[in-house]
Amino acid sequence: MNRTLLIVILGILSVFRVPTVSADADCQTALCRLVTATGQPNPEDDERIRKFYEPTAYAPAWTRAGVVTEQAKALIDALSRANDKGLNAGDYDGSDWDGRLSQLDPAKAPSEPTLAEFDLALTASAMRYVSDLHFGRANPGLFHAASGTGEELTDLPAFLRQRLVDAADVKTALDSVEPPYPGYRRTRQALQHYIALAQQGALPTLTATVKPVEPGAPYSDAAQLGAILRRLGDLPADAPEPAKYDGALVGAVKQFQLRHGLDPDGRIGKTTFAQLNTPLSRRILQLQLSMERWRWVPHSFPRPPIVVNIPEFRLRALNAASQTDLEMKVVVGSAYGGHETPVFSADMKYVVFRPYWDVPFSIARSEIAPKLAKDHAYLQKNRYELVDAHEKVVDTPVNDAAIAQLRSGILRVRQVPGPENALGLVKFLFPNEHNVYLHSTPATELFSKTRRDFSHGCIRVEKPADLAAWVLQDKPEWTPEHIQDAMNGAETLQVTLDKPIPVLIVYATAVVLGSGEVRFFDDIYKQDARLELALAKSAHSR
Repeated sequence: MNRTLLIVILGILSVFRVPTVSADADCQTALCRLVTATGQPNPEDDERIRKFYEPTAYAPAWTRAGVVTEQAKALIDALSRANDKGLNAGDYDGSDWDGRLSQLDPAKAPSEPTLAEFDLALTASAMRYVSDLHFGRANPGLFHAASGTGEELTDLPAFLRQRLVDAADVKTALDSVEPPYPGYRRTRQALQHYIALAQQGALPTLTATVKPVEPGAPYSDAAQLGAILRRLGDLPADAPEPAKYDGALVGAVKQFQLRHGLDPDGRIGKTTFAQLNTPLSRRILQLQLSMERWRWVPHSFPRPPIVVNIPEFRLRALNAASQTDLEMKVVVGSAYGGHETPVFSADMKYVVFRPYWDVPFSIARSEIAPKLAKDHAYLQKNRYELVDAHEKVVDTPVNDAAIAQLRSGILRVRQVPGPENALGLVKFLFPNEHNVYLHSTPATELFSKTRRDFSHGCIRVEKPADLAAWVLQDKPEWTPEHIQDAMNGAETLQVTLDKPIPVLIVYATAVVLGSGEVRFFDDIYKQDARLELALAKSAHSR
């Protein structure tokens, strides 16, 4: 076949092909050359950008005949306002867009390279923004499936092309990728409120006193205290200027204490002073970190979940509308001694009434064995028993040899069911690698404390019978009376759930209630500090 004929045939075939340009082809436009030569910090971003432009033969997406589209303007507005969503506008070139838009003034007849640079920059920023808005910036994969929750977000280039480039309403399209939960939306509103508060200036600073300030006592910083509480909404705006610490001011402090996880006794001591003197920038950060964690959560569940928030020491069982059906206090793992409750998710499958407590090897070796060495009757006194690898009870008297086998793991310890059992009368199992579960407890006095990190990692619940009724609500035979009979019966009984219930163990130091009230909690495990560092590193890598 001669060269002339080959050229003719190839020309005919090209008529029937979609005009695309590969990365290896000779680019004829500035945008094509720019995209195929681009060097984003993440090579995956390069591939996504090429995938976005290839179907249209590298035609500009955000300008038409050199004029910026309305969709591009709406997208730029969203990028510039990213801080309102708990993100950092700087990650999406937030401060650069005014200058870029001015270069595209039709009166200036922008060059093709200028238009190309604008188009590529907006595409790259939009991809980062949509991904961060949906998955979060840290995106640790703790809860969120790697593929996302909406089919369109398994393919970012397709989402931009199909949902944004020609969108009738860019804002609605972007809103659709955010977490769909009322709690997330409330947190977003609270963040915007606290940003507005910070723009009014710093809060006054209180001078801590040697002794706690008691209700009714003179207090030299009463006016400053009133100013703080008015700004934060704990003291009514029309409350009279306080001359001393009494009346409405005491009530406002109690409300403030309640919102910050403190005992609402009205006494201004060391911890209350510390919370009152916390700058608004810190509160803004807590809300931003909470929004980040919201983005790690799947956007839907096969059935409403149970959520435990560690720093809040609180459990909530949700309904199909993501509203709280049941709420109670919990005790979580101690912040000391390596007993922190982990953050994870799993499916609850079983409820066990009158459970045995199989003492973890680490506790048996470090806590029970030393006590048993001092008092060989310790097991009997506390309703424990030794068992072998086959769950057979060892009836021989406790001696030094048995203690040595306990220390080595040949023998194990378990506590028999009953009111004194460490797990109480019911436990809720959601199998997981951490061997963490929910359970009742005989140590009910701990629920009266404001800080409740006392366990070895498992989670003790305040209202076990109520939780059992909620969990078993699909089984009509499990009435409250039946549940009480099972808890107080003579036998261990395991109930298998027909449909597993998702359980989320989360960590948020800022929570916004359905009433709109904002509550803040101590970073007991220092996870806020670690997440803040991770986000800073992520920002620097972009």
